[in-house]
Amino acid sequence: QVQLVESGGGLVQAGGSLRLSCAASGIIFSTFAMGWYRQAPGKQRELVAAITIGYTTNYTDFVKGRFTISRDNAKNTVLLQMNSLKPEDTAVYYCAARRPFKSSYDYWGQGTQVTVSS
Repeated sequence: QVQLVESGGGLVQAGGSLRLSCAASGIIFSTFAMGWYRQAPGKQRELVAAITIGYTTNYTDFVKGRFTISRDNAKNTVLLQMNSLKPEDTAVYYCAARRPFKSSYDYWGQGTQVTVSS
């Protein structure tokens, strides 16, 4: 059974930092690309950052320079370091796993709430 379990969300003031973690089980983690998505109330889910099996990263424009995605294959974990947080970063953040060469993600976590106060 595949499980992606996010942790690290919470309430933080604008300008602060949080680090999200996603622990994967039931998959050969090193063979999956990983991504972080978020969904704010009333909005569609959107990609925040992604990392390939070769450690290539990409970020959506609104988090470039503030967020960093990384992976630890030994621990089956993907991290999202979020700095200089803004109120508009408030959302539920989801971890996702994707087989290489696929355009869509295969597995999703349950999400973790991030709330940034002004």
